[in-house]
Amino acid sequence: MTRLFGTDGVRGIANIELTPDLVYKIGFASANVLADVNAHRPVFVVGRDTRISGTMLESALVAGLTSAGADVYLAGIIPTPGVAYLTRKNGFDAGVVISASHNSFEHNGIKLFSSDGYKLSDEIEDQIEKLIRSCDATTDLPSGEDIGHSKVLENASREYEDYLLEHMRVDLSGMKIAIDCANGASFYIAPEIFRELGAEVVAVGVDPNGININLACGSTDLSLLAKIVREEGCDLGLAFDGDADRLLAVDNKGNIIDGDVIMAIIAKDMKDADKLVKNTLVVTVMSNLGLMKMAAENDINIVCTQVGDRYVLEEMLRSGYVLGGEQSGHLILLEHATTGDGILSALRLLQALRNSGQDLSQARKIMDIFPQILVNVQIANADKAKALEDLEIKESISCIADELGDKGRIFVRASGTESIIRVMIEGENFEDIKQKADLVYQQLHDKYGVGK
Repeated sequence: MTRLFGTDGVRGIANIELTPDLVYKIGFASANVLADVNAHRPVFVVGRDTRISGTMLESALVAGLTSAGADVYLAGIIPTPGVAYLTRKNGFDAGVVISASHNSFEHNGIKLFSSDGYKLSDEIEDQIEKLIRSCDATTDLPSGEDIGHSKVLENASREYEDYLLEHMRVDLSGMKIAIDCANGASFYIAPEIFRELGAEVVAVGVDPNGININLACGSTDLSLLAKIVREEGCDLGLAFDGDADRLLAVDNKGNIIDGDVIMAIIAKDMKDADKLVKNTLVVTVMSNLGLMKMAAENDINIVCTQVGDRYVLEEMLRSGYVLGGEQSGHLILLEHATTGDGILSALRLLQALRNSGQDLSQARKIMDIFPQILVNVQIANADKAKALEDLEIKESISCIADELGDKGRIFVRASGTESIIRVMIEGENFEDIKQKADLVYQQLHDKYGVGK
């Protein structure tokens, strides 16, 4: 049976896969499990992004939580890291974010944080999932004064904004910055923060209507931001995803700056200031070989984990590292936050640029990017494991790996949040790796692809 919780909570198409009934059960089970763990009446804080399904699923979640006797504070529309911060600041037992992050509007998700602001452990998620699958959500219900209640958490966004300004205050006077908020959770707070720090802000993706989140904007599509930067003569552009836990950027010429380059710039700045603990950066196996080369040239150690910011965080906590992240733009600055935070990462990047006296077009040259192909194959969740174990496909992958040798690599994995298998190939020659990627893509699509 497929695990309900993926690498980033529970995801699905709202009202089809992620139904109000399922979300009610997630709320009910979460409250019961955390009540047992903490041995008292649990208190949750709930935030969401701008999706049209957000209020529907929020109502179902609150019903599940309160029917199990938990109290709930509603933070409204707020970035995911804002919920993580509010959870630990206010001593809540858990935080819940209703968001599908970078996915399109018809998707939604439920992501839970523990009382210390970290994503729930696999063990706690398994306990919640076990209770959900038992479907025993109608017995031993509290009544009377034992029923939970919900109320609005006043000034939730302002609390989070004040925290960011206190911990990463950068003088942005004289800078003109374009910001793309993906019509998502940062649509109001992000422009406010950068203006308060002195920047002239050109904001796009700040008109959410419930169905335009991540639509041709934000960190999943930088073409609009690049166009705005060039046309408006901005110093750089910053792009967040739907729940603002990711950051990607463009320089003043519209060149895309991915998470690897951003990490390289910040890591070098932290090392120069003797703040990069153990001189180590934690990345995933998807990071570009150019980042590994840059690290070696600057005496920075690289530790690789499997794909997923939760695995990056686990390694950071286990070994005491303070900086890690993913090429996709999830950066974890453990000195300041317990999860990826797009706005915080943007401020830290700007601080590094200020410290170096460089603009982003100069700073990006810190690493050479190896040609890399990333293709996505639409495959039903039920078929992903079978496709990855297919002997013919495994043989093709093995042969390509042998051909690339130590001058490249191939990595094929199932997405933890979407019905997709991702094929990444890296090497010295673009046309060569493109042909190899097309071969694997075609095999996967022909045998297991949706609509084959």
